[in-house]
Amino acid sequence: MQINSRYRSVIPCVVAATLAAALPARAEPADPALVIGDSDLGGVVSGPNGPEAGVWVIAETTDLPTRFAKIVVTDDRGRYVIPALPEANYTIWARGYGLVDSAKQQSTPGKLVNVIAVPAPSAAAAAEYYPGVYWYSMLKIPAKSEFPGTGAAGNGIPEALKDQHYWIDIVKNSCQSCHALGTKGVRTLSNDLGEFKNSTEAWTRRIQSGQAMSFMVGTIARLGPDKGLSLYADWTDRIAGGELPATKPPRPRGVERNVVISVWDWASPRTYTHDAISTDKRNPTVNANGLIYGSPEESTDMVPVLDPVANKAMLLKHPYRDPATPTSKDNPAGPSVYWGDEPIWDSHTTIHNPIMDEKGRVWFTARIRPPADPAFCKQGSDHPSAKVAPQEASGRQLSMYDPKTQKWSLIDTCFSTQHLYFGHDSDNTLWTSIGGGPAGVVGWLDTKMYDATGDEQKSQGWTPLIVDTNGNGKRDAFVSDADPVDSAKDKRINVAWYGVQPSPIDDSIWGQSMDVGFSNVDKPGYLVRLVPGSNPTETALAEFYRPPSPGFGPRGVDLDLDGVAWTVLSSGHMASFDRRKCKGALNGPAAATGQQCPEGWTLYQFPGPQFNGVTDPGSAEHAYYIWVDRYDTLGLGPNVPIATTNGGEALTALVGGKFVVLRVPYPMGFFSKNADGRIDDASAGWKGKGLWTTSGTRAMFHGEGGKTSQPRVFHLQMRPDPLAR
Repeated sequence: MQINSRYRSVIPCVVAATLAAALPARAEPADPALVIGDSDLGGVVSGPNGPEAGVWVIAETTDLPTRFAKIVVTDDRGRYVIPALPEANYTIWARGYGLVDSAKQQSTPGKLVNVIAVPAPSAAAAAEYYPGVYWYSMLKIPAKSEFPGTGAAGNGIPEALKDQHYWIDIVKNSCQSCHALGTKGVRTLSNDLGEFKNSTEAWTRRIQSGQAMSFMVGTIARLGPDKGLSLYADWTDRIAGGELPATKPPRPRGVERNVVISVWDWASPRTYTHDAISTDKRNPTVNANGLIYGSPEESTDMVPVLDPVANKAMLLKHPYRDPATPTSKDNPAGPSVYWGDEPIWDSHTTIHNPIMDEKGRVWFTARIRPPADPAFCKQGSDHPSAKVAPQEASGRQLSMYDPKTQKWSLIDTCFSTQHLYFGHDSDNTLWTSIGGGPAGVVGWLDTKMYDATGDEQKSQGWTPLIVDTNGNGKRDAFVSDADPVDSAKDKRINVAWYGVQPSPIDDSIWGQSMDVGFSNVDKPGYLVRLVPGSNPTETALAEFYRPPSPGFGPRGVDLDLDGVAWTVLSSGHMASFDRRKCKGALNGPAAATGQQCPEGWTLYQFPGPQFNGVTDPGSAEHAYYIWVDRYDTLGLGPNVPIATTNGGEALTALVGGKFVVLRVPYPMGFFSKNADGRIDDASAGWKGKGLWTTSGTRAMFHGEGGKTSQPRVFHLQMRPDPLAR
C-alpha cells in the first residue's frame, strides 16, 4: 500500500484537574468479581461519599505509533475493568458528571489501580464537563409569535421563514452540523478577536474567521444577520455572566455502563474528517481486522487511514484529474484566533463520503475536476439521461481506491455527489445523493459495467424526481416543479437528496431532502421513495413523505431489514416511516404535497433539554445522521437505529422503544457524522465486533485540547456487563 506514515507528536493533556488527591493503593481485589488479566486494568473509583457509579475511567498512552485511549464506565459499586489493552505505559484517571477530573496516575496493564474521585467544588466547575447540548440549549429562539418574519425593516427575521421551525432547522442543520456549538471554544468569545463595543460586533467578526467564512456568513443571512447575531451575542453574554445550563446530564445507567470505547488519533490538527468506513455495510464481515478509511472533505487531499491492529495512523494521497481543479485554500477567509492568517485547509478533492464494496475497495464522493460538465452531460448530447435532464455542472464526482492494486480510478459524473451507497442488485449499482440545492436529480453508477468496460459515460445515469400525480401508475409527460398540478400529467419535484439508501427488501431507493434551512424557500424536507423501473431515466417514479407535526427537518436516511425507513429530525426526534401502514392512495394530485400517509410515521423525542423559548415537544439535541445496525455489530441487538447525536456528544440508539445514550466523554466535544459496524471474528463474542466512527467537527480546536487536538477514530463495543473481559 503506497501510503505515507505521518509523524505523531506527543500531545500533553491540557485539562487535568489541579486538585490534589491521594494516590490509590494497588492491592489484591477484595471483591472476587473484580478480576483482571495481564492485558487489563481494573479497580474501584470512590469519593468522599463512597463508590462512584456511572463515571468513566480513561487509560491513555502515547507509547504506540499513534496516541491511543480506552474508556469504560464504573458499575453500581464503582468498579471498573479496562480490557485488552496493548502493551504500553498508561495514564489513568476518572471523569464524571458532578466531578472534576481525578489526579492522573501511571500504570501498565495487569495492575489494579484504585481512583479517588474529586467532587466538583461548584456548579460552574461541574458544568464544564456537560455535553454541548446543555449549553447551546440556552440559546434563545425567537418566539412562535414572531413568525412569519417581517424582514429587515420589521422584526429582522426574513419573510421566507414562515414558522419557528425554520429558524431551529437553520441553527441545527446549517450551524451545528459543522461546529459543536456548545463546546468551550464556541460558547465563549476570545479576547483575541479584538476590541468591540459589544458582543454583537464581536460575533460579526467571529463568523468571518477561517476558510468557512462564506458558509457562516451565508447561514447568518438566512437567519437575518442582525437578529441572528444579537441572539448569539446574548447567549455568550449570559454564559460570560455566570449563567449555567438549566438541566444536568444524567450519568450512564443500565446497559450504557457496558460500553467499551477505544480511541485513536489520526490525520493532523489542521485536518478535519467528515466520515469513515470500515466494511461493506451490506456484509459487515468484509475487511475483517482491516484498515479504516476517512474522508477529509475541505481540509486536505490526504485520506486518513488507521490500522487498528498495529495502532498506526497513515495518510493516502487522493489524486484529481484536472490541474485546474479548485482548492479550498483559495476560500475567502478572515483571520482566525487559532491559526491567524494561515489557510489551514488545502483540498482539491473535497472528499465527503466513503463506502466499501464486497471486494474491500473504497469508493468516495470526491471532486476530480472544475465544476463545468463535459459535453456528454449537456443539452444536445445523445446520452439517455442528458436527453431527459441535461446537467451543466457538478461540484463533486466519484473515485475508487483498490487496496490490493494500490491504484485509483477517477470517475467523472454529470451529477454532483454527496453520499453514496451500494444497491442489492446484480449490477452492484452505486447510488448517490446530490447534496444541497434544488438540483432535483438522482444519479447512479453501474459498477458491474464500469468494472467490465471502464466506460464512465455508459456506466452512469440519472433521473429527475417525478410524482405520479395523474394517478395511472406509470410515468408520463410531466409539468415542472414551478407549475401547478395538471390532472392529465405527472409532476417533477426539484429537491436535492442528502441521504440515499437502497432498500434491502425490494428495488426501491430511498432518499431524504433537507428542510428550508438550506434554501430559504418555503419547501419542507421529505423522505423520498424512488422506484427505478426497467429504465430509471425514463421510468422512475418518486413518492414524497413529509414528517407530521411536531416533527420537521429530516436529515439522513437508513432502512432496517423490514424495509422501514429511519431518519433524524431537527425538531429533536428520531423518526421511522413504515410504508406498510399507509391506508390511502399514494399517488394522484395530493401526492405532490408529501402529506399523505401520516399514519406511517412514528416520532421518538430525543432526551436532553429543549431550546430556550421553544414550547413544542422536541429537544435541542442535534443528530447529524442515522445508521441502522442491521446485523447487531454493536451488541444492542439487530435492526437497532443509532443516531449521531453530536449535540449530546454521543451515539443514541433506540432499543425496544427506549433510548440508550452512549456518551463519549473524552475528549470533550465528541462530534460524529456517521457510523458503520464490522464483525472481525464472529466466534469471539462481543470482542469480535463493534461500531466504528470518527470525529466530524470542522473545528477540532473548539473542543478539549485546543489547536493541538487531532481528529480521532472511535470503536464502540458492548460487553455483557461492566466487568467483562
